[in-house]
Amino acid sequence: MIAAQDLQTEIQFPQEADSQLSSDTDFDDLDGKNAKPGKSMAAKKGRRGAFGDKTKGGGGGRSPAIGWVNGHHQANGMKSMTLFEVVKMGKSATQSVVDDWIEAYKHDRDIALLDLINFFIQCSGCKGAVSAEMFSHMQNSEIIRKMTEEFNEDSGDYPLTLSGPQWKKFRISFCDFISVLVRQCQYSIIYDEYMMDTIISLLTGLSDSQVRAFRHTSTLAAMKLMTALVNVALNLSINMDNTQRQYEAERNKVVAKRANDRLELLLQKRKELQENQDEIENMMNAIFKGVFVHRYRDGIAEVRAICIEEIGVWMKLYSDAFLNDSYLKYVGWTMHDKQGEVRLKCLTALQGLFFTRELGTRLELFTSRFKDRIVSMTLDKEYDVAVQAIKLLTLVLQSSDEVLTAEDCESVYHLVYSAHRPIAISAGEFLFKKLFSHRLPEEEGLPRRGRQSLNGSLIKTTVFFFLESELHEHGAYLVDSLWECGSELLKDWETMISLLLDEPMPGEEALSDRQETALVEIMLCAIRQACECHPPVGRGSGKRVLSAKEKKTQLDDRTRITEMFAVALPLLLAKYCVDIDKVTNLLQIPKYFDLDIYTTGRLEKHLDALLRQIWEVVDKHTDTEVLEACSTTYHYLCNEEFTIFNRVDIARSQLLDELVDKFSRLLEDFLLEGEEPDDDDAYQVLSTLKKISAFHNAHDLSKWDLFTSNYRLLSTGLQNGDMPEQIVIHAMQCTHYIILWHLAKVSDSSSLKGDMVTLRKQMRAFCLMCQRYLNSINTAVKEQAFTILCDLLLIFSHQIMSSGREQLEPLVYTPDSSLQAELLNFILDQVFIDQDDDNNSTDGQQDDEASKIEALHKRRNILAAYCKLIVYNVVEMNTGADIFKQYMRYYNDYGDIIKETMSKTRQIDKVQCAKTLVLSLQTLFNEMLSDFGFNIDRSSSAFCGIKELARRFSLTFGLDQLKTREAIAMLHKNGIEFAFKEPSPQGEGSPPLNLAFLDVLSEFSSKLIRQDKRTVHTYLERFMTFQMALQREDCWLPLISYRNSLQVGGDDDTMSVISGISSRGSTSRSKKSKPAAASKRKLPEEENSCSSSDAVWMNREQNVQTPMMMHSPHLTSTVLRDPKKMRPEDSYTAAYTMPTEQHPHQTVPLQQLPHQNHQAAIDYNTQVTWMLTQRQQAEACQQQERVSMHYAKMRDHIQQATRRGSGLMEDDEEPIVEDVMMSSEDRLEDINEGMDFDTMDIDLPASKNRRERTELKPDYFDPSSIMDDSVLNVSMF
Repeated sequence: MIAAQDLQTEIQFPQEADSQLSSDTDFDDLDGKNAKPGKSMAAKKGRRGAFGDKTKGGGGGRSPAIGWVNGHHQANGMKSMTLFEVVKMGKSATQSVVDDWIEAYKHDRDIALLDLINFFIQCSGCKGAVSAEMFSHMQNSEIIRKMTEEFNEDSGDYPLTLSGPQWKKFRISFCDFISVLVRQCQYSIIYDEYMMDTIISLLTGLSDSQVRAFRHTSTLAAMKLMTALVNVALNLSINMDNTQRQYEAERNKVVAKRANDRLELLLQKRKELQENQDEIENMMNAIFKGVFVHRYRDGIAEVRAICIEEIGVWMKLYSDAFLNDSYLKYVGWTMHDKQGEVRLKCLTALQGLFFTRELGTRLELFTSRFKDRIVSMTLDKEYDVAVQAIKLLTLVLQSSDEVLTAEDCESVYHLVYSAHRPIAISAGEFLFKKLFSHRLPEEEGLPRRGRQSLNGSLIKTTVFFFLESELHEHGAYLVDSLWECGSELLKDWETMISLLLDEPMPGEEALSDRQETALVEIMLCAIRQACECHPPVGRGSGKRVLSAKEKKTQLDDRTRITEMFAVALPLLLAKYCVDIDKVTNLLQIPKYFDLDIYTTGRLEKHLDALLRQIWEVVDKHTDTEVLEACSTTYHYLCNEEFTIFNRVDIARSQLLDELVDKFSRLLEDFLLEGEEPDDDDAYQVLSTLKKISAFHNAHDLSKWDLFTSNYRLLSTGLQNGDMPEQIVIHAMQCTHYIILWHLAKVSDSSSLKGDMVTLRKQMRAFCLMCQRYLNSINTAVKEQAFTILCDLLLIFSHQIMSSGREQLEPLVYTPDSSLQAELLNFILDQVFIDQDDDNNSTDGQQDDEASKIEALHKRRNILAAYCKLIVYNVVEMNTGADIFKQYMRYYNDYGDIIKETMSKTRQIDKVQCAKTLVLSLQTLFNEMLSDFGFNIDRSSSAFCGIKELARRFSLTFGLDQLKTREAIAMLHKNGIEFAFKEPSPQGEGSPPLNLAFLDVLSEFSSKLIRQDKRTVHTYLERFMTFQMALQREDCWLPLISYRNSLQVGGDDDTMSVISGISSRGSTSRSKKSKPAAASKRKLPEEENSCSSSDAVWMNREQNVQTPMMMHSPHLTSTVLRDPKKMRPEDSYTAAYTMPTEQHPHQTVPLQQLPHQNHQAAIDYNTQVTWMLTQRQQAEACQQQERVSMHYAKMRDHIQQATRRGSGLMEDDEEPIVEDVMMSSEDRLEDINEGMDFDTMDIDLPASKNRRERTELKPDYFDPSSIMDDSVLNVSMF
């Protein structure tokens, strides 16, 4: 057993070349149990000569050809690579590298050891090196401190964390080097009381460093060193056992034959081995207590993972010493680690132990203590951890059946239905081991195939498990989970057929109807898995490329399925003809057949039997699912590539002829009766119509001309109003299929022109019919009409001419305004309703959760169908306003659909999308006015809801303000016009009726860039009177807050896009260029002319300066200049007069603005006043520019003087953000061309450089930082 001495973590190197004992005793044996006679551990570990003493190490007085000088290998006077570079290149074999180092160590151990120390330092990424003087006169702690100061890493990466194949190979070579070094030195050098002591002391000190690179690298080296020592200890233990046996055998001989010399030799050998064993155990104990005990709970997950991984290796290699509760507890505790990487290492370490049965029996106490934790890890959030936890439980199950309880097993069973395939496969293996691996003695002699075989009982067990799991719709997932471990069982279709067709033996319990249904489903899923060779939907990323062996297996399985079920399927259909579930699954089997085998295997009579049985199924069933399965089977069998086509085509034509004739006959009787048709006639018509519709879905029935009959049936239903809803629904569906098949025929270039005319008439007539059915009182009929209308409008939209099909232009159908309105009203009435109000869709089963989910799914499909019409520009985009306004209220149900629709419409037309968004907000605002009256409470929930919706809309525009510039500007324009559209009902002097809408509009102000804020502000002033600018009452707060949102950051808005560009580009320009840039600033009139060319109304707004709509002097001055710096001549008390001809609330059309100069009657005094004011503004702006230039120059000189005086580095300068107001047309072009607005600049924190490293806190362990709370309550053994 390894001794448990209390160890320090540092060795003091002696400073004299004599044999004096060191005062520092890192490896003191306090008990003295393991010390050699005459030697203390202090004497062994502390003895070392001074650097360069050639009397030690066998190198005295010699100058060898091979040497290691200051960390570099010298050969024949040529300087070679360092040991780190040799290992990093990996070109030399590790064995030869180690042999060269050992040879150098034998010549001069100090020089070789110095190179080894530098090897560990350089492997940590440190650029520094330990010199010979440092190695001789400094303690380990001082050396490590010196290396820490010289750790000049440019980033946080170091060799063990670098990516790339070279560094991955380096990690492997690094670990191999340590293990080979110990292996090559295990017989002599590691016992020289010098090398291992120095290495262990160095690695222990580095593992306690505050520098992550040192700690990570040294921990890995120490753990690999420990693993190598464990191998040495194991070899010593084996040699000691062999020596002991030899000694006992020799001693037990009779005295005459006993060799005393041999006994003494064996006794001496055993003593030496015991001394070596003690010394190795002391080394391992030093590493374990000096490194592992501290690093297994390190703050870095990679370090903790290394410790746990290696302790698992130790327990597996040397189980006699390490496989006990004193070491297992560390693995058990670490299973609660917060990092999945560490938990994963715990599980893999335990797997190596439980894999060996002999070791598994010694883990009973550990298993009983930590079993619950392992079981809970099967639901770990990290999929890899959950997979390994299940595999570990499978190994536990193999070692003992009594360890896991039924509850533990059940928690794993249900994971076979997991969507994550590796978890499901692991759970399937666990299930297979638990249920199918144990055979009773009486089962050994059973046949291999058939009902009485062993597989028969196992298949029954699978069926019982499938039914008890209560997830009957997930048979494909169960089969896929069991496929890798139980494919042979699942491919035993012969036994499955026997269980379904053969009569049970006397005393045997027959399968129930429910069990037979489950068996048919499992059989179908196994056939699908064998033929398709890919997991079911939702499990796996898609089809993978099959290997040659897998393709051969697939073909063999398909041939075997065809030969077996071509005979058995007609019999199965005959037996279960009336069972809907069984027939539906059985009819899916033929699509996996190899149809050539019907001919090559002379199985035509079985094909005829199959066609007869399908005919019988069609005749007896009216269920849509069964009929569609029959139609699909006929579609697969009617393949012109196979010789059986004619046989199947004749049978199909006979079946359809009979159905169409029956439908025509029944329809005539049904429509010609003077009195109301009875229920029996309606049922006959409905059943025949359902069969025709099901077949029309997969087969072209155009030659029977069914459009007239169905259209007549629908027209009669509209006239009388008493047509059964199911007849109307299936008649619509059948007519829809007729039009689609007709379109497929017309799309062929060889079609006749008359066919296109006929299709156009039929399509328009049918669309009109569906539009009329939208007003039906029956919800199911309206839903069917709406769905078909959306499909037809999308199919026959302008998209039909794409891909070179311009000849189909006459078929394009654009819905008129009435149809668009009816479709929208249907959406508003049927989709945006409360769950409790949806009585029709759930058929009165509101309390049934499944019915509610199904009804919600149906409403989502209806909404998605209409949103596609918006996205594909079939209906007007502004119709989406009534949908967008529901975004917040129905966010949980339809938020994803509405958000995606907004995104798609913005991609099509940004401006129109913005108009639609503001229209939705205006609609909600008008509804609020109608509900609450003119006195709006801005703190009410209704108004706050509109503001929150506006905020959400604003977030959808993203961060790139230039891309959405025109759209945002248009949104503000429409919002301002709406706010001032209606005058106040309380008379003049009161705010406009919709003024509160400006509060909603302010949510979009942050999306305006600076130039556009001023432009929008100018446009806002067009609708304001002079008195409005002076109002401060609460009712005017929306106007005040909106104006403030347009003025905020007017001079220091560094958060705008252009500001970000300026600050980003300022790094490439010197500080001296800033005044020159400022000198190029244009006058306000010139700035206003440089707005986006896309926003035409903004350009007009800035260029038109008329006395009829002049700027408010007060507002202008506050925008362009600090109010504190206003000059007297800029005061609004100058001769600014408001025109009397124009109403203060009247909206001026943009097209009429340039003509206002000619339409208004302006007197001479007004013109003079306006001209003087313009001149004053120009002079004021020029004066402001001169002041700004002078200030910028002074600021630049002061900054340069400050830098020269303080000696700051360039990187420490405070960034100066360029003024975004100095925009021009040239600057905007530079912005658009030189920047990628899809990216953002993120300021990352600086790496821990050497200036910061001195301030790092000690690496103390905080259990709560890496482990769950549950681990803190785990007691030790």
